[in-house]
Amino acid sequence: DRIVRQGRAFGIHVILGSQTLGGAYTLARTTFAQMAVRIALQCDEADSYLIMDENNAAPRLLSRPGEGIYNNRNGAVEGNSPFQTVWLNDDERDTYLQQVSTLAQNHASKETGPVVFEGNAPADIRDNHELVAALGIEPSGDPEETCAWLGAPNSIKGPTGAAFGVQSSSNLLIIGQNEEMAFSMIISSLISLAAQQSSDRAEFIVLDAFPDHSAKREMMDQVIAMLPHRVRSLKHERLEDIMERLETHMDRRAEHGAVHGEIYFIVIGLQLFKKLRPEDEFSFSANEEEGDSKPGAVLDRIIREGSSLGVRVLATMDSYNSSQRFLNRKALSEFEMRVLFQMSANDSAALIDHTKASQLGLHRALFYNERRGYTEVFRPYAMPDGSWLSDVRDHFEKRSPRLSKSSGDTCTS
Repeated sequence: DRIVRQGRAFGIHVILGSQTLGGAYTLARTTFAQMAVRIALQCDEADSYLIMDENNAAPRLLSRPGEGIYNNRNGAVEGNSPFQTVWLNDDERDTYLQQVSTLAQNHASKETGPVVFEGNAPADIRDNHELVAALGIEPSGDPEETCAWLGAPNSIKGPTGAAFGVQSSSNLLIIGQNEEMAFSMIISSLISLAAQQSSDRAEFIVLDAFPDHSAKREMMDQVIAMLPHRVRSLKHERLEDIMERLETHMDRRAEHGAVHGEIYFIVIGLQLFKKLRPEDEFSFSANEEEGDSKPGAVLDRIIREGSSLGVRVLATMDSYNSSQRFLNRKALSEFEMRVLFQMSANDSAALIDHTKASQLGLHRALFYNERRGYTEVFRPYAMPDGSWLSDVRDHFEKRSPRLSKSSGDTCTS
């Protein structure tokens, strides 16, 4: 109703089509009254009065196929203008459509194409024009902000993404029981972050518990293999070693006061790694006597201090209850960006001070940005297919030579 009443002042025009205006779910008469132009094809008397005004039943008298009435006076009888719909055979129609397609390709525009809202289906990452543009250029220097694109918006705007800047608390938490969508977001985030940074300015550490030869294991290995950046995929057995190296790397950066490149620590299924669970504040162990930092304590420090030192955390968890076991209140507050799937109203309120995540439904997620103070419902990207991943690999191969996965002054070397 608001678009119909006020849209023209903002350059927004509405074109509606329907087989009938009868039934319980029709437009309100006050809304319909704002539509001056009405086109009616052959219909019954009841629809004639609904489409036109109460004194104009002319559409019921139409008899020939393709015959219609154009009326630009809010359905008044004096505005009737009979016409015959133009007929194009299939060959002629296809010829014109091909000409239109060729014209559009020859005059390519950066403007987004038509927006078709498909609320009952996951989004397609191929429609992310910003990612396509990022893949097509060679990044240089350190960008002020990088974006992990997560899905398509439910409004007419750019793709939904988590922006990682130089400020503290620049971490992302994906929480909910939709494991497939969460994994798809990690894949799209990994590719989009790599696309925006040169191979020597970003490093990725991926921690997961996928079994060998599983579909997710093969997908992750395929994505890691095509990235020209330093990427290390880890499992439980290397956890203590990598956490120790991350802590040492942070100490070195803090001591020298310089940040050269970004490190993205990605944990898929944080609740599966018991060693990352923080110890009780009053616990005491032999390791503490020896001065060794436990992985849980190191993770807590990375979450709290890492962002200002160029170390970001992207983590997925299955529920709010799990987050309570693995993240204390301070650590949870350091995730200023959160993605929520369908969950209970109480869990939603505890995570974002709002119950909106309890009303999401299928193929929906909620993005929350605490720093910027807004929430956004969006459609997460579906798992990318092999042909698109092949195109992405070709883009990366055109860039600078691939770096060794364990070369240079990195925390994984």
